[in-house]
Amino acid sequence: MAFATSVVPLPRRPVETAGPWDRVRRWYESVLGWPTAPGSPVRLRAGVRFDVLDVPAGAGHAALERLGRPGAGLRRPGFPVALWGERMLLLVAVGGADELPGLLEWLEWGSLPLDLRAVGAGGLIEAPLGPATGAGGLVGDAAPVPGSDLLSPYPPDRHRRSRRGAAVWLRPPEQGREVEASLPALSAVGGTASAPDLARLVHTLATECHRVRLSHGPRLPRPARATR
Repeated sequence: MAFATSVVPLPRRPVETAGPWDRVRRWYESVLGWPTAPGSPVRLRAGVRFDVLDVPAGAGHAALERLGRPGAGLRRPGFPVALWGERMLLLVAVGGADELPGLLEWLEWGSLPLDLRAVGAGGLIEAPLGPATGAGGLVGDAAPVPGSDLLSPYPPDRHRRSRRGAAVWLRPPEQGREVEASLPALSAVGGTASAPDLARLVHTLATECHRVRLSHGPRLPRPARATR
């Protein structure tokens, strides 16, 4: 006598709810092809697609104004630049971080203390959010990426405001374009239409970092008033 048997399906694995930072991570990995590190907030791996120069925001703004074309704003197409609190992060070609100490010596800045740092292979930076649209830190609505169902990154909260101190793109990377072609590098003799030569960029940043340091130097005490 044959008995009918029923197959009991295996329990399904519960569907994991996407975290608020998953959209940001997917945009960097799937749209730009930039590797990220695990955890939240999302962090980008330096030394793979780019290196980073990290300077005071005031020095960075002044340097970009000096390097820019007359009448051209900071948002014109060019190499990517982000703000992170009081710091500015400028993306440069891979290897730029290793070149920095030698460039500073060659440019005769090596003996001076400059607040100019570099992040290269093995380093991480916080993934910048969408470009800021005003002094209040508002970030524009996420816009569809051409040819993709993904959206550009935005802060993971209902008001779409950047977290205090979060990195935000000042000049975001261009979608659909390999970032390497736009980055400052030593091989770009004299620079290109979108990026200066790395040596010129480092010299300009060092100059502005030195000016910032001098402007924030110790003030001389006021002479005491004579008493009668």
